[in-house]
Amino acid sequence: MKLFVGLGNPGTKYAGNRHNIGFMAVDQIQADHGFAPWRSKFQGQVSEGVLAGEKVILLKPETFMNLSGQSVGEAMRFYKLDSTDVTVFHDELDLPPFKVKLKLGGGHAGHNGLRSIHQHIGPHYGRVRLGVGHPGHKDKVSPYVLSDFAKQEHKWLDDLMRGISDGAEHLVDDDNAKFTNAVALRTGGQKPKAEKPAPKPTAPAESDAQPARTEEPPAPEDTRSPLQKLADKFR
Repeated sequence: MKLFVGLGNPGTKYAGNRHNIGFMAVDQIQADHGFAPWRSKFQGQVSEGVLAGEKVILLKPETFMNLSGQSVGEAMRFYKLDSTDVTVFHDELDLPPFKVKLKLGGGHAGHNGLRSIHQHIGPHYGRVRLGVGHPGHKDKVSPYVLSDFAKQEHKWLDDLMRGISDGAEHLVDDDNAKFTNAVALRTGGQKPKAEKPAPKPTAPAESDAQPARTEEPPAPEDTRSPLQKLADKFR
C-alpha cells in the first residue's frame, strides 16, 4: 500500500495558488484513475484506489500547510505504513516552473509543509518536487506562492498535471525513470530536437547554366636565340 500526499491549503481562496500544486496533482490522479470520491478523514480529504495492482491512498491535509504533518502522521499510523511508503507532492521554489524532480529523504529546505511532516514521520519519505520558480527575493516568497498561476501558464500546468497522472503507476513501482519520462512526454521536456536534413544540391536553370570552361594548353617555350628572333621578324 502507498500513501500519496498532496500539499496545499484548503478552501477556494487558495485553490489556484502555486502553493497548492500538490493538491492539484493528487486531484488529477483521483479523477483520471477511477479513485473513490473524496471523503473527510485524518484531518484532510482522502480517496482510495488502485494503481499498478496496488492499493493507493490519496490524502490532501486540511490542517493548512504549516500543520500538514499532523494529517500525514495520522494516516500513516492508521494504515500501519512506513515513512518510505509515503510520497509527497509539493511546490518547489528551487526548480524552474513546471520542472519535476524526485527525491527520497533529505532536508525540508525551509518548506513549511515538509518541515511539519519531518516532525511527525521523519525525513525518510519520497517527494515529487514540482517547480514553481523563485520570485527573486526571500521577502517576496510568501505572496508569490500564495498567488495564482498566471493565465499564460495554465497550458503548461495542465500538461504537467496530466503527465503526473500518466506516470503515477510508475511511482508505485518505484520506477522513477518511467515516471519522469511520462511527465516529459506530456510537457515536451525530453522531446528530441529534429535535425535539419542537409539541403539537396539543385541543378541550375538552363538560362543560368554556364558552359564548361576548357583549359588552354600552355604555349611552347621559345628557344630561339636573339639573332634568330630578329631574322624571323624581317622575313
